[in-house]
Amino acid sequence: MENLLGPEPTLLPDRPEAQAAAEAGTDPAKIVRAYPDFSEAWALLAERALQTGDPVAGYAYARTGYHRGLDQLRRSGWKGHGPVPWSHRGNQGFLRALAALARAADEIGETEEYERCKKFLADSDPAAPAALGLS
Repeated sequence: MENLLGPEPTLLPDRPEAQAAAEAGTDPAKIVRAYPDFSEAWALLAERALQTGDPVAGYAYARTGYHRGLDQLRRSGWKGHGPVPWSHRGNQGFLRALAALARAADEIGETEEYERCKKFLADSDPAAPAALGLS
């Protein structure tokens, strides 16, 4: 039976060890070395770079986290559209990387990418932009 309302939400697997390290305040570079496919650590690196005034590094870190997350979404059955709920802990790293990519793109003058990322974030979960400061 087809879901007439659209695709089911995609829920990335939780990563308890990596998530615990991030929540404990472990240096995100250390987390990346242990879990290189953990989008949240890349998002943390991007957010730190943006906070310290380095949007080019922030862009590179965010883009890496975004692409690692896209790979995981596809492996989880995502077909390029459909909900990626912010409320699910496993999705938050990807969505944070996407929001950081939007902010970094804006700071380096990539207006089209900024708009595309903001739209992708809102399409993934309408609550995500506000939760991530991009409303």
